Amino acid sequence: MRGELKELWKYRELLLTFVVRELRIRYKNSALGFFWSILNPLVTVLVMTLVFKYVMGQQVPNYSAYVLAAYLPYMFFQLSLMDSSQSILQQISLLKKIYFPREILPIGSVLANFTHFILAMSVFFAYLLFVWIMNPGESPFRATVVWLPMLMLMQLALTLGLALIISALNTFYEDVKYIVSVGLYLLFFLSPIVYFVEQVYNAPGIPDEHRGTVYFIYNLNPIAMLMTAYRKVMLDPQPIVMTRDGKTHDAGVLPLDPVLMTICAVTCFGTLIFGYYLFNKKKWQFVERP
Repeated sequence: MRGELKELWKYRELLLTFVVRELRIRYKNSALGFFWSILNPLVTVLVMTLVFKYVMGQQVPNYSAYVLAAYLPYMFFQLSLMDSSQSILQQISLLKKIYFPREILPIGSVLANFTHFILAMSVFFAYLLFVWIMNPGESPFRATVVWLPMLMLMQLALTLGLALIISALNTFYEDVKYIVSVGLYLLFFLSPIVYFVEQVYNAPGIPDEHRGTVYFIYNLNPIAMLMTAYRKVMLDPQPIVMTRDGKTHDAGVLPLDPVLMTICAVTCFGTLIFGYYLFNKKKWQFVERP
């Protein structure tokens, strides 16, 4: 694996060129360009806010900010996996003609989406600043935001590892991209994006003696853990009001569990190592695909 990494570094300029090419192609002949990347999640979050806050009664101040804090990272994850799943197949004729490290293709797709993610997060912080200016009060920026780069690095590692696995397997079994599409749809609802992790812990259908176990198992999903962490390091905790047995009560605020965060970090970087190993094991068979 060390040899493959040295070769990838040798071709770093080609990787950069591929990332720039991906960014240019995506918005070629588009008047709004990058803003399409942020317009879609903004409109989606607006609809979610209207439905969950004003129709279903989600009683959280500035609910849209909490949804955006998790939805933007999830969009990066989702778009990266969907784009990278086809990255090898789309360039299979090129792979048969010239040599370059095959991993450049899925890695380039992920890095292009990561660039959009960074820009989208910049717009998100501008949104928080705008809300604060319109409603002066306590600053929306927390000291814990210094942990944001580490969270982004963890998610990048997880996304790269899965992208390498999916792109390699989808080259031989095209059912993989459909499985990934369904899996991402289900994962959206299995992660705290439109709801809060405190609501999972205090769900009325879970017996009190099993809450800790269910909460632990739920957060073994690295995406669920990362979405919770994004919210908690960027935004102030908010009281979550829930109804159980016909009574309204405060669900409280759960801190980030260091054990679960450690498991999440090991999972993210472990996935990257395994994904790179699997991809390099399979990449020499790509040109044999009919």
